[in-house]
Amino acid sequence: MFEDFINALQNFRRNKTRTFLSLLGIIIGVASVIVIMSMGESSTKQIKDTFGSSGLDMVSISSGFMSRRNSSSSVQFTDSFRDTMFGQISGIKKIWYKNSLNGTVSYGDSSASVSCTAVETDYLQTYGLELDAGEYFSITDNVMGNQRIILGSTIASSLFPNGDGVGKNVTLVIDSVKFNFLVIGVLKEQSAGMENSTNGCYITRGFYAKQITPNPDASTVMVQAVSESKTTALVDTIKEYFTNLTGQENSVSVSSMQTMISQMSEITSTMSVMLAAIAAISLLVGGIGIMNIMIVTVTERKQEIGIRKALGASPATIRQQFLIESASITVMGGIVGIIMGIGISFAVEYVRSLSFVISVNSCVISFVFSVLVGIFFGFSPASRAAKLDPVIALSGE
Repeated sequence: MFEDFINALQNFRRNKTRTFLSLLGIIIGVASVIVIMSMGESSTKQIKDTFGSSGLDMVSISSGFMSRRNSSSSVQFTDSFRDTMFGQISGIKKIWYKNSLNGTVSYGDSSASVSCTAVETDYLQTYGLELDAGEYFSITDNVMGNQRIILGSTIASSLFPNGDGVGKNVTLVIDSVKFNFLVIGVLKEQSAGMENSTNGCYITRGFYAKQITPNPDASTVMVQAVSESKTTALVDTIKEYFTNLTGQENSVSVSSMQTMISQMSEITSTMSVMLAAIAAISLLVGGIGIMNIMIVTVTERKQEIGIRKALGASPATIRQQFLIESASITVMGGIVGIIMGIGISFAVEYVRSLSFVISVNSCVISFVFSVLVGIFFGFSPASRAAKLDPVIALSGE
């Protein structure tokens, strides 16, 4: 077998142009599959990086489309309803209530429009929002309704270019009403899923309930699943619970970062596989080209085949010789295609400013497929060579 491989390489050297044309289809096919799959992997990674790893065990619940149209089907997120959800929905680890409002925050001559969120104790740290400076809200801050605020990174940079915001007092204007707050923390700039860690700010829900809207219902309920792997199942459970409770399928809007990332990744992966399958057609076209070249090769080398048969070579030996030659072409084409595919993928991801991710599976699968293509399309010419009569083969040239 090794001798047949050496003979194949020598034959390739004698017919460089023919060999190159045979390789071209395989190289293009393998490289195309790798590039497309790599782009899919990079896009999936970008999606995950954009949303971050924070809050993957969180489920958001807010008033749905039907609730806004029909008040009779609306759900009031009161404090007592929190206990109801705990008792009737399985898979819940913890529940937080939130309220959102828009306003303007200012310090000295600097001001910025801000989306402010009133949250409960330990929500930010549980969600995974890290502080660049300062501290989180304490239980006392929430219970007493202390006028303390945590700023997003962009807002803090706008108000305090020198990065000395912690300990300063800012003014938050909501519906033309001014409130003074002590800055106790600044969030890191990070991908934070459903939370705004850059252009937002956070106050305690205790202050919101005492000074802004007395005894408010929550506008959004954040539910933590017992584990990240249970988040998708919890989303389905919550949807079913509220459908049964109100008799309306869209009585509340239920979403989670885990579900969104999974759906988007699935779409990206499906598109990548479809495009890779289309690209793989070029491998089949390349295989047809190899079969034609091998038929020509068998015709040209009839005398060699006749001599080998006259010296006692069996049909199986002749068949093996040409199958190895055909497979050798696709092996070389597969190797070159992988190298080219990785190089093109790196260049494309560099231009798109994405993280370079190479799909090892696509390299292995495309290489194996290319070798199988060589064997499959080389079998017919190899069988033709094996069936040649040595007398006719020797007299044919």
